[in-house]
Amino acid sequence: MNPTFLSWGIAFAATAGVILRPFRWPEAIWAVTGAVLLVALGLLPVSLALQAVAEGTDVYLFLIGMMLLSELGRREGLFDWIAVLAVNHAKGSPRRLFLLVYLVGVVVTTFLSNDAAAVVLTPAVFAAAKKANTKPLPLLFVCAFIANAASFVLPISNPANLVLYANHTPALDLWLARFAVPSVLSIVVTFFMLRWTQRQDLQGECASGLPVDTLSANGKVALAGIGVTAIALLVVSALDLQLGLPTAVLGILTTLVVLVKERKSPAELISGISWSVLPLVAGLFVLVEMLAHTGVIAQLSRLLAQATQQSQLAAAATSGLIVALGSNAINNLPAGLIASATALQAHSPERVIDAMLVGVDLGPNLSITGSLATILWLLSIRREGEEVSFMQFCRIGMVVMLPALVLAMAARLLTGH
Repeated sequence: MNPTFLSWGIAFAATAGVILRPFRWPEAIWAVTGAVLLVALGLLPVSLALQAVAEGTDVYLFLIGMMLLSELGRREGLFDWIAVLAVNHAKGSPRRLFLLVYLVGVVVTTFLSNDAAAVVLTPAVFAAAKKANTKPLPLLFVCAFIANAASFVLPISNPANLVLYANHTPALDLWLARFAVPSVLSIVVTFFMLRWTQRQDLQGECASGLPVDTLSANGKVALAGIGVTAIALLVVSALDLQLGLPTAVLGILTTLVVLVKERKSPAELISGISWSVLPLVAGLFVLVEMLAHTGVIAQLSRLLAQATQQSQLAAAATSGLIVALGSNAINNLPAGLIASATALQAHSPERVIDAMLVGVDLGPNLSITGSLATILWLLSIRREGEEVSFMQFCRIGMVVMLPALVLAMAARLLTGH
């Protein structure tokens, strides 16, 4: 068999496994198996595979820090405390609670990234739904959809932003000039469409007037750790530095402070974290490297350059749409890597790259495997005993994502910088 076709076949099978989860095996098994097969069959040199894995170092560090902070907050009762405050402010209305969760999601995504919204916010929202005695899925869906819809408000709102711009994002004032209006449209349209899809489950009343317990000392440490991390990410982003190391350091330091105070072993806390997401990301990076190795990216760059010469606006709209849909097939992190390499080789203008960014960030709201944030969200809700199938999410995603994508992309393409 032709080695190139075999490589593509393995990549396709691995991607299908991540999406469909045959035998209900974890997503990481399929991605890692595909990567190992590519190397074992001599289709991808070991050096290139290791290089691809190493390219994800900043993402791994970022996830480690966020997962530690999330597990710490869950264990120390921080999320339960936040949940009671949210429920009481909703004053017995599931619809008002839905709005409160959405607004908090916008803030968390904007200043802590979409992965943080999935990892940190989801447990708190589940706790809120449980205490409010209301259906959890409408509120949990908020965590998934806002994590992508608000992920291009700032450069730090999504690690994929840094990937797409090869860690050289536009200055903050230029970023806001180009993405402020598209971001507002994305957030507002996503809210109304998601609210409409959940209208039946948000009827009636929920609990209110719950007693607010005092947050424990260690819960305050966890809250402070999350707050300091948010500030640190803003500073690091302004300095055009990578986000992973400071996030990991702050997560580890916060965890150590709590463990030392409690005089406990870290084993229990570490065992509660879904570490499988790290090999999943590594496997996806290797699958992307295979595409570069087989000449796919070079061919894509030639097609993009030709399309841009004919019509920049059409090329931007088409590439943005392709990236948006492609993100759901291979996940938006590797899709961002492919788009970045393609745009770089094609010497694409900023409007084309910006359209790709909107596609990479917002497009994944179509499916549960579209973004790393959504996969993290899925792992988090499974831990709480909830399950959402690929088709269940996709039915909602088609209603929510498509109008938001069209309006956000149109706003960027039709307004000059």
